[in-house]
Amino acid sequence: VPANSPMNSAGMAAEAMGSSYLTNPLEFIISTLFGLYILAFMLRLLLGLVRADFYNPVSQFLVRITNPLLVPLRKVLPSVSKFDSSAVLIMVLLQFMALSLIVMLRGNGFPVLALLLATVGELVALLLNVYLVAIIVQVIISWVNPGSYNPVSALLHSLTEPVLRPIRQLLPPIAGIDLSPLFALIGLQVLKMLILPLLG
Repeated sequence: VPANSPMNSAGMAAEAMGSSYLTNPLEFIISTLFGLYILAFMLRLLLGLVRADFYNPVSQFLVRITNPLLVPLRKVLPSVSKFDSSAVLIMVLLQFMALSLIVMLRGNGFPVLALLLATVGELVALLLNVYLVAIIVQVIISWVNPGSYNPVSALLHSLTEPVLRPIRQLLPPIAGIDLSPLFALIGLQVLKMLILPLLG
């Protein structure tokens, strides 16, 4: 069949469509599975930094699903004070692997430096998004069921208080309304706009 024939063009189009048809779901699966596991390590790192309740059911869940990778690595790379360097290394490796798999699925080259930069960008974005979501969820819980205790709200308070406390000290509640979550959300969004473009 001639290279420029309609039959050959249709075959190439069908092949390209079949390739993207499989690539998109595979990318979604890779991004989701890796993303959820990286999120577990991110939450464990942050909750350790703020000294959250270790016996909280959510904390225990995070410990159980992250220990298989963390415990062996900590024998080689111990924590520095409250900073879990092993968790950071695992997040970097997992994110790099996820991006590498996606790049290979797309049939592109393997630019290591670009992937490393994208890895840092993804982790910084995840960190900022964790705080954005945590503050929003905490505000919603305070509206829907104020004063109640549950494991999630306790961890959210531990996680967000280091961010909200300094704002609250500069801007005390006005007429009983705490505006620190609003200003924290604005500040986090501005940080995303300033930092993420620098990381490509």
